[in-house]
Amino acid sequence: MSKPINSQARLVAGLDIGSSKIVFLIGTPGAHGEIDVIGIGNQPSPGMRHGVLINIDLTAEAIAKAKEEAELMAGHKVDEVWVAVSGTHVRSFDSKGMVAIRNKEVNQEDILRVIEAAKAVAVPADREVLHVLPREFKIDEQEGISDPIGMSGVRLEALVHIVTAGQTALLNTVKATQKAGLKVKGLVLGQLASSLSVLSQDEKNLGVAVVDMGGGTSDLIIYVHGSVAYTSILPIGGQYFTHDVAVGLRTPQDSAEEVKKKYGSSLLRLITEEETVEVKSVGGRENRMVLRKNLCEILEPRAEETLNLIQNEITKSGLIVHLGSGVVMTGGASLLDGLVEMGEFIFDIPVRRANPANVGGLTDVVKSPMFATAVGLLLYGIKEENLNQGIISKDFKIPAVVADWARRLRDMVTQGL
Repeated sequence: MSKPINSQARLVAGLDIGSSKIVFLIGTPGAHGEIDVIGIGNQPSPGMRHGVLINIDLTAEAIAKAKEEAELMAGHKVDEVWVAVSGTHVRSFDSKGMVAIRNKEVNQEDILRVIEAAKAVAVPADREVLHVLPREFKIDEQEGISDPIGMSGVRLEALVHIVTAGQTALLNTVKATQKAGLKVKGLVLGQLASSLSVLSQDEKNLGVAVVDMGGGTSDLIIYVHGSVAYTSILPIGGQYFTHDVAVGLRTPQDSAEEVKKKYGSSLLRLITEEETVEVKSVGGRENRMVLRKNLCEILEPRAEETLNLIQNEITKSGLIVHLGSGVVMTGGASLLDGLVEMGEFIFDIPVRRANPANVGGLTDVVKSPMFATAVGLLLYGIKEENLNQGIISKDFKIPAVVADWARRLRDMVTQGL
C-alpha cells in the first residue's frame, strides 16, 4: 500500500510503451531530489512491435488499464503524462552552430541562440526533432567547455546531438495515449530517460554506455564528459530469446517466456549437467522434462549474437576509448542470468546491471531494470517542471528540448490529420 500524500502535492506520471509491456507510474517529488513512486500499472503490450505501434486500439486499451491500475494504487487521478519514445524509427546525428557573443560575455540568451543555430539543419518533412542535446561549447579557440555562461569571448560555437523520430510513429503514439484519456505532456527518448534513473554524475563524466534491453529493441546511449554523445536503437531484444526457446523446446510463447526467466542462463558453464526443468507442450500434450543445459544451449548463441551487435554499435560510434565507466545494462531483458559476465568478456570493459536509483515509495517493486525507463520519465518530468518554474538547483543541467513539436502533433491529432 502506498503512503498517503498531501492533496496539494505535485504529481507526475510516466508512460513506457514497450514492445512486451506497458508500464504506467505515478510519483511525487521527494524531499531530497528523489522521486517517490506511489502508483504502478503494468500491462502486456499486444499492439507494439520493435517499439513501433501497430494497433492503436489495443495499445490504447492497455494504456487505459495500466493507468487505472496505477491510479487505484496511488489514490489519485492523473490526466497528463510523459511518454517514452523508442523504436527503429528514431534517428540521431551531430550538428554545429556558431554565433557572435553580443556583450562579450556569454549569457543564457547566447546559449539559446547558438543552440538554435546548431539545430537549423534540413530535417526531412516526415521527421520531427525530439531533442537537441548540447555536447560541448567552444569560445573563440577554447574547446571542451561544458558551461560557458559568464565566460568572455567574441565567438561562441556549440556541438549538439539532435534526436529525430518518425512523424507518423509519434502521431500514432500521441493518438493512442489520448484515446486512453490522457494528455501528452512531452515525449522523451527512452534510453535518455533510462540513463537518468540508473547513472551517477561521476559515470557520465568518466564516460559510460547505457544499454536498455527491452522486449523488441536494445537502446544505446553514450555519455562522454557528462554529455550525450551518441544514441542508437538496435532491433533486437528479449522477445527473440523467447522465440528461440519456444521453437527449440517446442513450447508455447508464454511458457517459453516463463521458462526463460526462471531457468534461463546465457552461460552454459553455470549449469549442472543433470538439472532438469518442466516445460509445457503444444497441442494439449503432456508436459515434458528437459535438461536445463538444453535451454541454455539455445540462449547462449542468441545472447552472444545480441551482445556482439551492441559491441559493433559502440565501436561504430568511435567512443569506446572514452568509456571509463564501462557499460551499464538495464531493461527487462538484461535480467537474463550470465549476461553481465558474457558482456564483460565481449566488451572487454567493466559491465554492470543497474536498477533505478533516487527512488522512494514503492521501491520493492520499481527497483528493477524493467522499470528504469518509467522511473526516468518521472525524474525527467519533475526536473523539467522545476526548470520551467525557476526552482531547479543551479548544478543541474537538463538538455535543451525542442517543445513546439508537441503542440504541432496535438494540433494534428485534433484536426484529424
